[in-house]
Amino acid sequence: MDTLEALRRLFPGKVDTSLSERRRHGRDEGYPEEGEVLAVVYPESVADVQEALRFARERGLAVIPFGAGTSLEGHLYPLRETLSLDFSRMNRILEVRPQDFLCVVEPGLTRKALNEALKGTGLFFPVDPGADATLGGMAATNASGTTTVRYGGMRANVLALQVVLAGGEVLELGRGVRKTSAGYDLKDLFIGSEGTLGIITRLTLRLHPLPEHVHALRVFFPGVEEAALASYRVMASGLPVARLELLDELALRALNRYLQADFPEKPALFLEFHSSTKEALEAESALALEIMREEGALEVEAAKTEEERRRQWEARHQAYWALVHLYPDHRFVITDVAVPLSHLPEMVRYAQGLLGEMGLTGNILGHVGDGNFHTLVPVLPPDYPKAEAYAEALVRKALALGGTCTAEHGVGLRKKKYLPLEHGPALDWMRKLKALLDPEGLLNPGKVLDISSSPGYS
Repeated sequence: MDTLEALRRLFPGKVDTSLSERRRHGRDEGYPEEGEVLAVVYPESVADVQEALRFARERGLAVIPFGAGTSLEGHLYPLRETLSLDFSRMNRILEVRPQDFLCVVEPGLTRKALNEALKGTGLFFPVDPGADATLGGMAATNASGTTTVRYGGMRANVLALQVVLAGGEVLELGRGVRKTSAGYDLKDLFIGSEGTLGIITRLTLRLHPLPEHVHALRVFFPGVEEAALASYRVMASGLPVARLELLDELALRALNRYLQADFPEKPALFLEFHSSTKEALEAESALALEIMREEGALEVEAAKTEEERRRQWEARHQAYWALVHLYPDHRFVITDVAVPLSHLPEMVRYAQGLLGEMGLTGNILGHVGDGNFHTLVPVLPPDYPKAEAYAEALVRKALALGGTCTAEHGVGLRKKKYLPLEHGPALDWMRKLKALLDPEGLLNPGKVLDISSSPGYS
């Protein structure tokens, strides 16, 4: 029987083979190439996932799990005939346990939908990448965001996972407790594995109390280097910062046009403090301002109401789309790196100076409280190789400073060439783990690792 006909019979009402959907599931937001999958399957249960994997094994197909499609490094680009498993129908909240500060969800639920459902509990889920990504996808890429500096990224906020292996076996990893010493921590092996080791079908997530008092600031500087140095000094002070974000003048210019806002078009730090008392909040904010003024802060704006704070952080999350609209008909080379905090000012200075040396226009923004920032370089197609060379130079500089080639975007296709530099001989053990868990190379093949010459693969 024809493969597609057999698939439709196996999953009645759960298969889409339209060209538009096959293409939508064969690309992500940042990788320059676009492909198309053989078909899109919409599982509604763990049994559906197991059956799709069995079908793929029998037919020699690859399988790529799909959340919201907001990844950036080629995670979704199919390298061979592929089934896309779209988890949008597995989007239920299975359990909320406020007394234990946790909830249990399916992988297709988005972070915004979860927090909307948590209203009235006094709790929230803090990890906030700019996109309204699915929680399964966020775990698969170990996503983080503006609040990571205080609450941690996905790895710190996932207590347990249910995972289906390539052979169909279902594993329960982790426990719904704050800590455990029972055995090897296999749960964290799957967080950040980008769908290459197993498919996440359920998550137990850590929830946090909503802060009683919140204060948000926007502080403007004469240059990005001064802003970066101020961010380091604020972090070195030990202040309990909840958010600390850098936006350069290009980002603020783009946001003013995109959102009809009126931000000063100077490099800025967007900050937020969470505290249990108003007095502590005021003291912490005042000390942070004193530090930043010592580093040349020019102007300070306070977001005094909840609506003002919402607009401030919505603007930060819209920075990418604002830049896309500022440069129509351009392609974007996007990269993220992270370095030890003490090297952040040097890394930012290098990134800005290299733009000028190479004759490129680019944007620097990111989670500088974590030592992590992004660059977005808009180019017309003939200059794309130059922008890629810029991104590679940033990665190599970050690695030379003891940093990482990607803090939160993941590896995908684009960054796997840097893993030997970052991990050395440990990379061979990653290949052995891949061969052990996915011996036929079924799951998102070619992402993170090149496996053709690895032990366990022919």
